[in-house]
Amino acid sequence: MFSPLIIIAAVLGTIASLMILGFALIKDKKEAFGFERKMGDFEIMRRLLKYAKGYYKNFLLVLLVMAFTIAADILLPLIIGSITDVLGEPGFAYKKVLLRTLAYVGVLIVSLVCTYVQAVILQRTGQQIISQLRKELFVKIHSLSHEQINKIPVGTMVTRVCNDTNSVSMMFTAILVNLIKNAFLILGYTVAMFAVNVKLTLLVLCFVPFIVLFTVIFRKFSRRAFRRVKNATTDINTFLSENLSGIKVTQAFNQEETKKAQFARRNKALLTAQNREIVVFALFRPSVYMLYMFSIIAMFYIAGTSAISGVSFAGQVITYTTIVVFYQYIGSFFTPIQNLADQFNRMQSAFASSEKIFSILDMVPTVQDEEGAEDIEIKGKIEFRHVWFRYVEDKWVLKDVSFVVEAGQTAAFVGSTGSGKTTIMALICRNYDIQQGQILIDDRDIKTIKIDCLRRAIGQMLQDVFLFAGTIRSNIVLRDDSITDEEVLDACRYVNADHFIDKLDKGLDEEVRERGNNFSAGQRQLLSFARTIVHHPTVMILDEATANIDTETELLIQDSLEKMMNIGTMLIVAHRLSTIQHCDNIIVLEKGEIKEQGNHQQLLAQKGRYYTLYQLQYRKQQLQ
Repeated sequence: MFSPLIIIAAVLGTIASLMILGFALIKDKKEAFGFERKMGDFEIMRRLLKYAKGYYKNFLLVLLVMAFTIAADILLPLIIGSITDVLGEPGFAYKKVLLRTLAYVGVLIVSLVCTYVQAVILQRTGQQIISQLRKELFVKIHSLSHEQINKIPVGTMVTRVCNDTNSVSMMFTAILVNLIKNAFLILGYTVAMFAVNVKLTLLVLCFVPFIVLFTVIFRKFSRRAFRRVKNATTDINTFLSENLSGIKVTQAFNQEETKKAQFARRNKALLTAQNREIVVFALFRPSVYMLYMFSIIAMFYIAGTSAISGVSFAGQVITYTTIVVFYQYIGSFFTPIQNLADQFNRMQSAFASSEKIFSILDMVPTVQDEEGAEDIEIKGKIEFRHVWFRYVEDKWVLKDVSFVVEAGQTAAFVGSTGSGKTTIMALICRNYDIQQGQILIDDRDIKTIKIDCLRRAIGQMLQDVFLFAGTIRSNIVLRDDSITDEEVLDACRYVNADHFIDKLDKGLDEEVRERGNNFSAGQRQLLSFARTIVHHPTVMILDEATANIDTETELLIQDSLEKMMNIGTMLIVAHRLSTIQHCDNIIVLEKGEIKEQGNHQQLLAQKGRYYTLYQLQYRKQQLQ
């Protein structure tokens, strides 16, 4: 009589043993996958739920609506059972069937409406939460120091803000509430089945431990699979970001085929990771479905035998109506379990993304305001006292550097590539913090001044000018609405940028494409001058601004520089010594050390390193 049950037990035992064996064999190989973090599921969930606190009323409303949906789902099989009872009566009343059918339709409509309302509320709430999370990520990335940003590829950060937050959004729009719904559905169906037949319910529940076992085992496999997918997605996004930015170099050196092969390798790695993810899920869901089919077979075998022979099972006689109702309930009981498999799949994706998001949010900026830092009015005096700095261990870029630039003076820094000129400019802006020594602004340690205050007072004009997609106006004011068009035009005239802006069809509203590639290097530089002037800095940094500029534009830039020297303190990094002859102080650097300093005439009189550089450039100009 129980031979089918013995077969089912043998099959389940074999499958469970194989799964446990596989689980045991791979449990000690975590390190091989290079996980970024090792956050537990509960820790991730706890942190994600913090974002939902502000929307608790929405979630309570969803839970209320969900209660009606759950009640409807539990009632439907009972209504079908009652219809079956009526149909089994001799000469059944058509009116009873009609009333029960209308009740079934009414309950179904209520369920559908509640499901619609639930979906709308969840989607809106989820998008608001993810918008908040994206803002936090964006702000966090902007708070990181240059040292930290240089270690994270741009494509990785784009993936965190866009792709990973989309995966996390599923936690709030579908997974969490549906997990609760399915848990209550399973509980409700269990209670309803007990009410119909206790013994058959216990039979069905015998399969639940196997569901728990399969879930625990596949949790480990799916988590690994999703981490592989996230890592591969990040890798391919990073590769795309870098190579699309450098596509002109690729074409110039005829490296299209090489880049194609490199992309193909990354694309294949992503495909492999996604295939593994599919395999894991393709095994998990059928295993749950297998349990469902085994429970149906066991129920039909025992209940059918009892109903046909009229023999009681465990003291209860089973009728055909009981079989119909139980068949409905078993299907309904395993449906939320199978849904849990789908949600479990998405949840592991969300957890994998959450780990990567939190790895960014948990980063502590290496450069930040110290306790007691203040806002001050910066006048522009700059002093370095025995400053030592390095980017990497044991490779000093600056060695015991000391100098003073008085407020309103113009100082130039010259020297060969790698001598530390640009590093000095970065340290003044606190893009990095020094390891030894002291940097002072207006006789105050730079660390006692708030970073926002410091950088507001410093205008930077770099060799590689970055322009954002938008208009000329937006690139000059940088979205500062307090700056008027008249101030923008005055700044453009002051730095000679009006020479080309006036010739444009739309003037200040002329479109600026990505990175300003529709403007020449000289025009971009003049726009950077205007951008600096309009924000009224007291300290201006000019880093190789005249490099690679045509002669006509260089004359405009030189005229602009002479005007800007009267605004405040100016620090110039230049290779062309002819552009810095009128500076108050010229500092000559070599291998991170100051070799000479003084004005142009003083340094020529010393006939040292500066004199040698000047003579070399002078002879080169004569030959040209």
